[in-house]
Amino acid sequence: MILVLRALGVGDLAAGVPAIRAARAAFPGRTLALAAPTWLTPLIDLVGGVDRVVPANGLDEPLPDLGGIEVAVNLHGSGPQSHRLLRAAEPAKLWAFASPAAGHHDGPIWAEEDHEVHRWCRLLRHYGVPADPSDLALRVPDADVPRGVTVVHPGAKSPSRRWPTARYAAVARELTAAGHRVVVTGSGGEREIATEVATRAGLGPEAVVRTSLGELAGLVAHARLLISGDTGIAHLATAYRTPSVVLFGPMSPERWGPPPERAYHRAIWHGTRSEPGDRPGPVHPALLAVRVEEVLEAAGEVERHAAAA
Repeated sequence: MILVLRALGVGDLAAGVPAIRAARAAFPGRTLALAAPTWLTPLIDLVGGVDRVVPANGLDEPLPDLGGIEVAVNLHGSGPQSHRLLRAAEPAKLWAFASPAAGHHDGPIWAEEDHEVHRWCRLLRHYGVPADPSDLALRVPDADVPRGVTVVHPGAKSPSRRWPTARYAAVARELTAAGHRVVVTGSGGEREIATEVATRAGLGPEAVVRTSLGELAGLVAHARLLISGDTGIAHLATAYRTPSVVLFGPMSPERWGPPPERAYHRAIWHGTRSEPGDRPGPVHPALLAVRVEEVLEAAGEVERHAAAA
């Protein structure tokens, strides 16, 4: 068995897809198990090649007794906690970034400035496994969802990464006036934010779309355009090559943004240095510096590039 650890969220899973596929290709005859939150299973199914999902919600609980692990691949972090979690599963080999605190010295050195996709591909390449950072596509799910809509997603895990709802509403209102069929999405905990944006934009309650994770992937896959912050849904737009405008605050798009060579994805950032993205507190100043007009301009640009592609 090959065990891969990525016990994080939607965007983290999507950013790890090239490395997961590289591990799959390196061991074609082995069972590939992915340690991740079980609620991600519908999305994991869209990656392909994963034979088993091992329940892992963060690093606080030990992994179940799996036995016979040939290689454990740490796609979670630089250690030591994640390294120790995998060591406790008693793999024959551990592929991970060097962590003297965990007694692991043979991996590559962690580089904080790495893009998240390239980081894990670099880890695999260190162990002699080719990994293609452009291999980001997900299978399109068979989901009954609206097609050709423009998705506005105002939520994010932390308040510092949430552009003001009034500005999202202004964007939604202008896009609707320009002929877009706008829907607003959000997780269960973001229902109030989504409703506020739809109401301020003058959209009916039917514009707030509630979806399962698989349906959300299908919605983005068939969407005309996505407008969102630096959060998981932006990575789904990258996976499906859906035109997108992504608004960054604490974190630079050089660390988490869409591939810069794709003209139909646009990252907007007015920051000067990356900071932790999940801190509590008010909206980050770099995000507050993003104007409604530049988002609308970027939306027009990515659509034109998509049409020309």
